Amino acid sequence: MTTQNGTGAGQDTRQHPHLLRRLSMLNAVSINMSNMVGTGPFITVPAILATIGGPQSLIAWGVGALLAIADGLVFAELGAAIPASGGSYIFLRECLGRKTWGHMMAWIFVWQFLFSGTLEIATSSIGMAGYAGFLWPQLMRNPWGIKVLAAAITAVAMVALYRKIQDIARLMLILWIGMLLTAAWVIFTGLTHLQPRLLFDFPAGAWHIGLPFILGLGNGTMLVMFNFLGYYQICYLGDEIKRPERVIPFGVIFSILIVTVIDFLISVSFTGVVPWREMVQPGSQAYVAIGSVYMQKIGGHWASALMTLMVEITAFAATYAMILGYSRIPYAAALDGAFFRWFAELHPTKNFPHRSLLLVGFLVIISCFFDLVQIITALMLARILSMFVAQIIGLLIYRRVRPDAPRPFRMWLYPLPALFAMVGWLGVFVTPALQPGGWKFMAYAFGTIAAGFAAYLILARRKSDWPFGQQSVASNRLEEEVTLPHT
Repeated sequence: MTTQNGTGAGQDTRQHPHLLRRLSMLNAVSINMSNMVGTGPFITVPAILATIGGPQSLIAWGVGALLAIADGLVFAELGAAIPASGGSYIFLRECLGRKTWGHMMAWIFVWQFLFSGTLEIATSSIGMAGYAGFLWPQLMRNPWGIKVLAAAITAVAMVALYRKIQDIARLMLILWIGMLLTAAWVIFTGLTHLQPRLLFDFPAGAWHIGLPFILGLGNGTMLVMFNFLGYYQICYLGDEIKRPERVIPFGVIFSILIVTVIDFLISVSFTGVVPWREMVQPGSQAYVAIGSVYMQKIGGHWASALMTLMVEITAFAATYAMILGYSRIPYAAALDGAFFRWFAELHPTKNFPHRSLLLVGFLVIISCFFDLVQIITALMLARILSMFVAQIIGLLIYRRVRPDAPRPFRMWLYPLPALFAMVGWLGVFVTPALQPGGWKFMAYAFGTIAAGFAAYLILARRKSDWPFGQQSVASNRLEEEVTLPHT
């Protein structure tokens, strides 16, 4: 995963063509929201209800929203101060020291991304294929058929992204409008057909606060945070944003607030129309395609067919947005010397990182052949430590060692949101470990990270990079290492 010139960061990239700043606040919000909504509530509401066993599980939306806002403020401050393609890769490198720990953690982030980011994108393609099975029952009886269809959907998204960023932005707006129409239809019909007896159908002992309730809330919050993933998507496109010091932070915050309202109202709509006991049965139509079953109960077959089509558009928007943003991560790492230099090239006429796009797309196609629920749990655990927690620590260190660095946006009530986000993420992380079979996912998370550290150390040793070579003693103070890109 290193270039032939070594793994060293900070190499001169002035000879490379530059990405163009074409994206506005509307583009930022549409890209973030399309990623966040996607198939999220349309595939996870039944699983969220099952975590505690009843409508009381929906309180996880409140906990998740607080965590997302707190962590979103971390991205907002870093994204405004260090706007560059690569998002968290750049943040970790700059905050922790680009020649020492930041160099290693940024490399680990890219490594981890290959194991989690592509799984995240695959969830939208798999969800889209699952909804197709509602209209094509034979597909539901053939698990491999769903997997192949999900892979084909990913391939279509790759082809649709093989164009200039301004063309992508226009198509993204169209898909975003389709997502908003889908959500609006669900919420409107839900609120006009809401049955309170279903929404408040709490089982006996629903509010007994014990270990099962706490563990269930932890699992529910993890699923809610999966729905929120993507509030930072615009950070990966930092080099392509107009006025990034303003667009990035407020694009992140606006996206979280709007999606919180949308997803919660969708969850209430589903729960107030379809009995939750029907939804939580694994393998049932309500479990796999709740949106279609929900609309069938309200408007019949034609309504469910139309809803299925609209969910497909929403899911495709998510796949499209995620491949767009995540394709910039290997590109940024390659420019920095921490990934194969071959992926640092831009398309000669369309000016986008086409090789990085193809890499991400092909890895997503492979990920489409895994189980959906396992994918969600594995990707969340693999990402929490190497991305979210590491980035929060990076911000705290950066604030301390570089108090004079330009900060166009400052976290509100600093450092309380950062500390709350760290505690929340760690709470979500340990929850699966306390449940049967959870050790498999913990092993996946720690195993991928440990393998990344081992690979980095082996390559660094061979190239005499930090902590083995001259770089290990050249700069020991973080404040001497951090160099901000121009904003």
